Amino acid sequence: MDAVSLTRRGFLRGRPSRVEPAQRPPWALGEAAFLERCTRCDACLDACPGSILTRGDGGFPKVDFERGECVFCGDCVTQCKSGALFRQEAAAPWALRAAVGSACLALHGVECRVCGEICELSAIRFRPRIGGVALPELDAVSCTGCGACVAPCPAHALTMEKME
Repeated sequence: MDAVSLTRRGFLRGRPSRVEPAQRPPWALGEAAFLERCTRCDACLDACPGSILTRGDGGFPKVDFERGECVFCGDCVTQCKSGALFRQEAAAPWALRAAVGSACLALHGVECRVCGEICELSAIRFRPRIGGVALPELDAVSCTGCGACVAPCPAHALTMEKME
């Protein structure tokens, strides 16, 4: 479901913009329940060892993969007293997977394997091909959605996308 941003500036200029909800911390409740329960106390931000949790719109925590990867330690959940983050052992932290965009250097004939080298689970591999550079192949089953591949990409071609 697309959300429309009706900021004052956008409203006055007649340009409402489509915005995706921010990526919430791992094990966050659904967006509506999360926004209702989160007190914006910053305890999860302070607890995050990788400092990838930042304050987003309205002061609510969001994940910034440009700052690093999520190690799924659960410290943010442990510190959340409001119940906006709730870890169930059998549940995945989120339904995110890496996606390679059109800006990928390898797709433009430039040898680059940074994302494959940084991925500890080898979810991004490069298969050799005749007559050109190896192209990235993503194994969505192996990808945990940690985001380790996002920040090191020199072309900013990797994003984390929600799986249906």
